[in-house]
Amino acid sequence: MAISFELIKESSECNARLGKLHTPHGIIETPIFMPVGTRATVKAMTPEEVKDLGAQIILGNTYHLYLKPGHKIVEEAGGLHKFMNWDLPILTDSGGFQVFSLGKLRKIEEEGVEFRSHIDGSKHFISPEKSIEIQNSLGSDIMMAFDECTPYPSSYEYSKKSMERTTRWAKRCKDYHQNWDSQGLFGIVQGGMYKDLREQSAKDITDLNLPGYAIGGLSVGEPKELMVDILNFTTPLLPKNKPRYLMGVGSPDYLFEAVISGVDMADCVLPTRIARNGTVLTSHGKLVIKNAQYKRDFGKLDPECDCYTCTNYSRAYIRHLFNVNEILGARLATIHNLHFLIKLMENIRTAIKEDRLLQYKEEFYKKYGYIN
Repeated sequence: MAISFELIKESSECNARLGKLHTPHGIIETPIFMPVGTRATVKAMTPEEVKDLGAQIILGNTYHLYLKPGHKIVEEAGGLHKFMNWDLPILTDSGGFQVFSLGKLRKIEEEGVEFRSHIDGSKHFISPEKSIEIQNSLGSDIMMAFDECTPYPSSYEYSKKSMERTTRWAKRCKDYHQNWDSQGLFGIVQGGMYKDLREQSAKDITDLNLPGYAIGGLSVGEPKELMVDILNFTTPLLPKNKPRYLMGVGSPDYLFEAVISGVDMADCVLPTRIARNGTVLTSHGKLVIKNAQYKRDFGKLDPECDCYTCTNYSRAYIRHLFNVNEILGARLATIHNLHFLIKLMENIRTAIKEDRLLQYKEEFYKKYGYIN
């Protein structure tokens, strides 16, 4: 098996845990935040810069890489690692979330999903087998089973049908996958906001005995209280001896909630996306650097940060870059935001090790502005 998980420590105060995820391209210390490199690039960054920030693994997107440049071209290049010059682990999603988010541009069938490209309108079809074929070509360390991401809100009947289809598709993905020695396949638990469906999905997916499991269909527009409730219900249903991955979560509060529930891995486009819009994460909360109040502010983005951006550039300078549409502004904000979340997860791991995670959470929340 390409993927194995080593449980190092369980928290004495909650379900958080420390682990080591062994992959063909290195060992990942968990819990971990994974930067998203949708089109074989973490936007605005070189792979070397992402590695220097302390990122241990990045994501690639099956749907986008299938459309451009095409998975066969990536395979000819020697796989995604060689194509983008990244020698650490890579996780690829199944393409399911992107396909299902196309709305009227796609049609779901038992065999798979027919969709039109968002780029040129051309017609395509992705089945569980096709998703695995693409991911085999990309050569990622961790591949995701093709699933249906149930939208919010959804009726019980729709959520049940969707969940059962996800299970059938996961079995087809497992049957089609061949590269078990070099690529691990993770299953995805669905079931919408219904606990009995989540419980059934967790049982059915874990019965497949895959090397890891993800929780999908959360953080898709539901209220935070509902998301946390379903998360805390679902995570303990997954095996302790295998990695648990919460898909699409990246704000500091959601990362804390994920870790406290027992999740080992999380990813999100949030830090890079908001950086390009001029929003940065700081130890005292979000800051919109384009605002006029920073015109003569020659201090750091975050007084407590030692990243490349904060060490070398002022708020006033970065505000100027954004206001004249210079690319460097987005780059500097991206460097800072990724550093912030990678450092946060490093601090969370230390807090788990020292059995003070809940105390660290409270301290962080007070300073960040989540609680008064």
